[in-house]
Amino acid sequence: MSTKLSRLYGMDIFTDSGKFIGNAQDFIVDLESGEVSRVLLEALPIGKDDAKKALREKSILYKNVKSVEDVIVVTKGPSIPGHGQ
Repeated sequence: MSTKLSRLYGMDIFTDSGKFIGNAQDFIVDLESGEVSRVLLEALPIGKDDAKKALREKSILYKNVKSVEDVIVVTKGPSIPGHGQ
C-alpha cells in the first residue's frame, strides 16, 4: 500500500489503546529504501543535539504504525520523559 505523505501531515496520532499523542508534523524518509522511517510530532530542530532529542522524545518509529485511515494508530508512542506509556 502506498499513499502521499502530504495526506498524512497534520493527522491526529493515537495509540492503539486510544490515547491521543499528537499530530504528524514531519517525516523522515530512508532515501535508500524510499520508505518512511519515523513520524515526527514536531518539526525537526536544526541543531544536532536538539534534533537527537526530538528524534528520541518526539518521534515514532514508522514500524510502530498500525493503521492509517482517518487517524494514525500506533502500537507504541514516543518515550516522553514524565509521561507514562
